[in-house]
Amino acid sequence: MAGSESAALRTVRIVVETVAPRFAVELWDGSRIGDVSGPAVQIKDQSVVRQVMLRPTFDTLIDLWTSGRVDIKDGSIFDIAELRTEGKLKERIKALPKLQLLRGAPALLLRSGGTGAADTNLAGQSPFVSGSDKQAIAHHYDVSNAFYRLFLDERMVYTCAYFTDWSNSIDQAQADKLELICRKLRLKPGDRLLDIGCGWGAMLIYAAQNYGVTGTGVSLSEAQTELARERIKAAGLEDRITIHVKSYTELDGQFDKISSIGMFEAVGIAHYDEYFSAVNRLLKPGGLYLHHAITRRMKKNKRRFGRKSPEHLALVKYIFPGGELDHLGMTVENLEGHGFEVHDVENLREHYGRTCRLWAERLSARFDEAVGEVGYRRARLWLLYLSGCALAFERGTVQINQTLASKRQRGLSAVPQTRVDLYR
Repeated sequence: MAGSESAALRTVRIVVETVAPRFAVELWDGSRIGDVSGPAVQIKDQSVVRQVMLRPTFDTLIDLWTSGRVDIKDGSIFDIAELRTEGKLKERIKALPKLQLLRGAPALLLRSGGTGAADTNLAGQSPFVSGSDKQAIAHHYDVSNAFYRLFLDERMVYTCAYFTDWSNSIDQAQADKLELICRKLRLKPGDRLLDIGCGWGAMLIYAAQNYGVTGTGVSLSEAQTELARERIKAAGLEDRITIHVKSYTELDGQFDKISSIGMFEAVGIAHYDEYFSAVNRLLKPGGLYLHHAITRRMKKNKRRFGRKSPEHLALVKYIFPGGELDHLGMTVENLEGHGFEVHDVENLREHYGRTCRLWAERLSARFDEAVGEVGYRRARLWLLYLSGCALAFERGTVQINQTLASKRQRGLSAVPQTRVDLYR
């Protein structure tokens, strides 16, 4: 076995040295390839390489990360991301000495510790199903209210913040986001506001306290709603805010203003007609609707856009079962096709990158507490997810847009001629 392990180490060294990442790699014998002082990716046992060779999928990588058999030493995911391999990775892989690697393969394929199997306890829906039902929502949002408190702001706003200054705290940036949405909706005392997917109630509480509205919220999360109602009671707003655990499709009546902040991603493309039809039915003529949602870039054609990448399939399996993103053109097309007039679109991509980075850093700082709440694997999964989201927004892989629309009617709309009131 000693000779086999030595051959395995030599083979991995050949691969790492040829690919030449700018970060160090620390092998299971404690030796490092690359910078001895900087951050390093740790491969903690030989079976890691075997598992990747036999099953090179995102499921494998997530299993290795969440189990801790692959880790980062002396740094974070962000540090490693900044030290990506320079040049084209495909060209470096082509340069690998294939015959030499083939001779070393038997040593790598020998069993040597490790579980070698993904943890199904973390899995959501697989294969992909368009749209999140109540069970899927619980998979993500009912993890633990105490867990989310570890990294969210004081109001527990689990959506993109708005940084009027990049140095602002997450508490200030989330308050500024809520204020911006209230201004875009032109809220005023007496307005009936519906918040679809109201989470822990932050938007409704803020709007009632600062703009005098009467609020209604809908959510499919039992855990979030329980805490939201406690917070509403503590604020003395029980007579002005009501939250229902039901779908938006089950609501009756009409509202002056409607906000949908970070819930649309759970609707699913197959249900867009049902969603926009419901919003139109619930909004008074001339009323305003604020659509705050993540999008991804349109491809050359709809067929290419509709392909599910391995990254997306992993995300919806482990984090957001049923989640699906449209592109900005699809958002506008659906709004106009369902009786809305679009007035403004604002891209907050950089703001969400900053938000997710702060969330990841805050979770990392309280990681031991997170493990106590949700377990080691889930805590590491969420750290990977938040860090990955931050990098995706920072690099422009995905965007997030706030789109303001009104229920179409003849004559003047409810939106002023200029937008100077938004940024005073």
